[in-house]
Amino acid sequence: MTENLQFETNDQGVGIITLAREKALNSLSYDMVTHMLQLLKKWKNEDAIQVILLEGAGERAFCAGGDIKSLYQTRERENGFQEAKQFFNIEYELDLLIATYPKPILVLMDGIVMGGGVGLSYGASHRVVTEKTKWAMPEMNIGFFPDVGACYFLSQTPGYTGRYAALTATTLTGADAIFMGCADYFIPSESFSTLRDQFLSHNWLADNENRNQSVHLFLQAFIQEPPASELAALQQKIDHHFSNKTIDLIIASLEAEKDEFARDTAQLLRKKSPLSLKVTLAHLKQSQSSTLEETYETDKILAMHFLQCEDFYEGVRSVLIDKTREPAYQYKSIEDVPDDLALSFFREL
Repeated sequence: MTENLQFETNDQGVGIITLAREKALNSLSYDMVTHMLQLLKKWKNEDAIQVILLEGAGERAFCAGGDIKSLYQTRERENGFQEAKQFFNIEYELDLLIATYPKPILVLMDGIVMGGGVGLSYGASHRVVTEKTKWAMPEMNIGFFPDVGACYFLSQTPGYTGRYAALTATTLTGADAIFMGCADYFIPSESFSTLRDQFLSHNWLADNENRNQSVHLFLQAFIQEPPASELAALQQKIDHHFSNKTIDLIIASLEAEKDEFARDTAQLLRKKSPLSLKVTLAHLKQSQSSTLEETYETDKILAMHFLQCEDFYEGVRSVLIDKTREPAYQYKSIEDVPDDLALSFFREL
């Protein structure tokens, strides 16, 4: 078992998985997703394990996503492309297993929850956020696309708020995540230690009726009313602009308005990879009528295309390597991106 993933079980029926890569904000390596998948498959059929606790080490993050720097380096290795393909296949299989797991999974989403961390947490049965939660799908900042099934569940949010979250890569609060249906409970982070202790000491083996309901009832002693969602307050404006059918029209709608939200959002979109924006919007539309499983299959295809696309490497270079945050993407504007090119990303390589 990798040192970046800690696990233990107790005699009360709890399996504990801790993402233990604290210095890297618990970002996911190949070894971590591989061992987590093996572990959950094993526990699935063990009567001695009835509930799962999923958490991140330290106070800064549950999980900041996949190890993007490692993916960036794949083109420098002889078998790098195949290694990256294998990582995505395992990661998506793990996320789908969590989403279909027959036993309750309680995930504690304190601090940063981004990218791959969202993928891990979305499908869990009981998802807890705090006042410190920073929730985002930030892939648009690096010339990639919101993967880990995000285009499926961000197409199910109130109005067009999920489309806004996907395309702008905006960092949201725990209350926003609850509003979008990507989290369930708001519990102050100061209560986590007590919650964890009591969860581990509760006899889940004896509580054999409806364990999902039992975990829900257990959490009632800790939950509080979440703060007002800023995303909810913006929904009317978001819907007005992001209901447009193309990225060109969305930006034109924003740039036609004088208010601060419209101006800032238009500027934000103009800084993204135009190719990524076009591909992502097409994926969001397609995912509205897809299953979660089908969305993951499309994610696999898109991920391979992006790993052969210069915009991804330019985005990572500018944001994570050189940190200039001034990427020189292939196309200068949305209007320059050929429709045929964006559509080609959906064809298997």
